Amino acid sequence: MNWLKNIVRPKIRGFLGKKRDVPENMWVKDPVSGKMVFYKDVEANLWVMPESGHHMPMPARARLEHMFDDGEYEEIELPEVTTDPLKFADQKRYTDRLKAARNKTGRKDAMLAARGRLKGVETVICVQDFAFMGGSMGMAVGEAIIAAVRHAIGRKCPLVMFVASGGARMQEGILSLMQMPRTTIAVEELKEAGLPYIVVLTHPTTGGVTASYAMLGDVHLAEPGALIGFAGPRVIEQTIREKLPEGFQRAEYLLEHGMVDMVVPRGEHRDVIARLIRLFMGLPPIEEQAPEEEKRPEETATEAGDIEQPAQEAGRDVKSAEGDGAARKKGGLPQADRSERGKAGDATKDGGLA
Repeated sequence: MNWLKNIVRPKIRGFLGKKRDVPENMWVKDPVSGKMVFYKDVEANLWVMPESGHHMPMPARARLEHMFDDGEYEEIELPEVTTDPLKFADQKRYTDRLKAARNKTGRKDAMLAARGRLKGVETVICVQDFAFMGGSMGMAVGEAIIAAVRHAIGRKCPLVMFVASGGARMQEGILSLMQMPRTTIAVEELKEAGLPYIVVLTHPTTGGVTASYAMLGDVHLAEPGALIGFAGPRVIEQTIREKLPEGFQRAEYLLEHGMVDMVVPRGEHRDVIARLIRLFMGLPPIEEQAPEEEKRPEETATEAGDIEQPAQEAGRDVKSAEGDGAARKKGGLPQADRSERGKAGDATKDGGLA
């Protein structure tokens, strides 16, 4: 610990009463345009840059609040796992890295699972937090996915997975790689139960995560510009010694080559995923659930027209009958009657009738 930097300087600043006028997180730099954007504006826009449309990393709990109805959800209790089973250490001890990540994010590991309602349908949603050691997949992530799958099967509800990861967690070695087949088996159990599994690939999704549960969904959505692949583009270029195409391994490139089903902006996730869930679950679309008395204006106008048309025709018949009666009272007759009466008069003048 540097006592001059961590102890002496803060005490001197406190003694002098100097404070920073602007908090560090007040402004966010747009990686595309380079402009500074007010933090509250980015937060209100779901962490999407208003001008360039660049999708910034979104906090896990903010994503859950956005997806669930009224932002209400219940977190699923996740099992405990062994901490640092290999006693791993590189530049830092693994336990120290875990402690720093937990203090930074406020959670035990990289996966967060919750249950709530999405457009009225009970749904389990898992969010992988890239802020926790790059969203790396270790034993805790594997156990969290298995627990979420079993919870979804027990509740007979769909599972939505938001993925963001750099791959397997190297500090756990082979125990981390073992989560690839374990999560694959869990997804197969979900499909055998006839429940939908929808995956949303966010930036970045790479490594062993891409080679397991991230690519096993019934439908794969991707956020615009997300990096998706097994090995990164730099590693591939250095291996094959060739320049890769523009936009290689980005969401739009994968959509063109059939690796993902849709590229969906973050603001449309709720509506698109809700429609997919209803389609897979055999539920009626949301538009058909309106009460009978709240019919669409065009339907009401059509029904009113169907009723008014016979009434108008009946009204015309009544008016016609009334007109004939009035004409008879005044001595007038319809044209046909006058013609017949005139013929009878002429016959009388000529000497009567036979």
